[in-house]
Amino acid sequence: MTRSLYSYIFIGIAAAAVLAGCSKDKDLAHAPGQPMTISDYTPTVGGLATEVLITGDNFSSDTSEIIVTINGNRCAIVNANTKQIMALVPRKCGSGKLVVKIGKDSVVSSSDFNYIFTSKVTTYAGNGKAGFANGVGKDAMFSFNGQEWYRSMGIDVDDDGNVYVADPGNACIRKIDTTGMVSVLAGSPGNSGFAEGKGAAARFNLPYGLAVGKDGNIYTVDPVNYDVRKITPDGMATVLAWAQQPPWEVAVDKRNNDLYYTSVDGGKVWRVKDGQQTDVISDLSWPAGIGIDKAGNIYVACNGSNVIARFKADTYEKSIIAGQDGSAGYVNGPGASAKFASPWGLGVDNDGNIYVAGNGTWNGSTSNPDQSIRFIEANTWIVKTLAGSGAAGYTEGTGEAAAFSSPNGVAIDKKGVAYVIDKNNNCIRKIVTE
Repeated sequence: MTRSLYSYIFIGIAAAAVLAGCSKDKDLAHAPGQPMTISDYTPTVGGLATEVLITGDNFSSDTSEIIVTINGNRCAIVNANTKQIMALVPRKCGSGKLVVKIGKDSVVSSSDFNYIFTSKVTTYAGNGKAGFANGVGKDAMFSFNGQEWYRSMGIDVDDDGNVYVADPGNACIRKIDTTGMVSVLAGSPGNSGFAEGKGAAARFNLPYGLAVGKDGNIYTVDPVNYDVRKITPDGMATVLAWAQQPPWEVAVDKRNNDLYYTSVDGGKVWRVKDGQQTDVISDLSWPAGIGIDKAGNIYVACNGSNVIARFKADTYEKSIIAGQDGSAGYVNGPGASAKFASPWGLGVDNDGNIYVAGNGTWNGSTSNPDQSIRFIEANTWIVKTLAGSGAAGYTEGTGEAAAFSSPNGVAIDKKGVAYVIDKNNNCIRKIVTE
């Protein structure tokens, strides 16, 4: 393997130190209690496995006693002496201060290291055509735009990595296992209606929303049937509640397994708890996607007002974390400066970051200015593009070089891999971020 330029610089400086006579053990060791400094580090920008050369004083040649972190995430140490440390940037560490710690002594960089995420998009299942077929990967078929007005955002992942999808055109719930095999969990493709039952005996009319609970059960909502359904992992579908308004999407508070569903045309969020329904949030403009973080805070994609709203756990106190009320567009940046254009599906990862599927127009318009999956950083609410852009299409690739055509739903597994319902391409896309 060819060494990087920084490796050669480090080796050259280390050799010079030896030639200068730095051979005593004390010259190679950290001096406890004495000042430790960082005068410089380079590069200041990079992604996974970037080699960062840290220059300063009072480090150590014993790499086992050195801890280097970026944004609190530990780096691997390649080599070190008292003047320099070579460290490798860890996966998905994010941007933040660089900290060197040896024993009880530590020093913090004056500037942030800027982490560059790379998000690679591939097709996980589906082949671009609306229809029905089980099978692996592109042998499978879904019907997300069999009618242009279909707007399913129902997708989620269980702890074992199985992906569940609400397939409205086929009136059923699909399962994609970890081998990529697509099957029917519940419902009868092409036979819409209403019926409780197991597997093919169950009937759905227009399954739109879906979420996996802490108990491993799958929950789905159907705005035509007005029901909130529970589906066990073996496919038994039963009615949990008859909705008060047409339910479009559902989310689970995994602290207690309470369900929340949005009613787009009703403008409300309803809680289902112990069989009772309460409208806990009202007066929203077309509330669509909904997600809940570990602390119980609720996030809603308000399709009609082009904002992402946050509601505090248990109190439901509202704040707008991203987007400009009533102003559509495709702009990244701090939450208040960012713009969305008819945001639709929404997911929350284990770290509290929010993912938004950008095109919730009624017909999956390819002229909508947002055809991307956006990423809202937890707590800072800075908005970035994870993958896709303002142009509709079908391209596998990295970041904004990838293309979607009306991304409608997004879910994130426990490893941080995102899965997307790509409506006009009738497929499930996979985004792996490093």
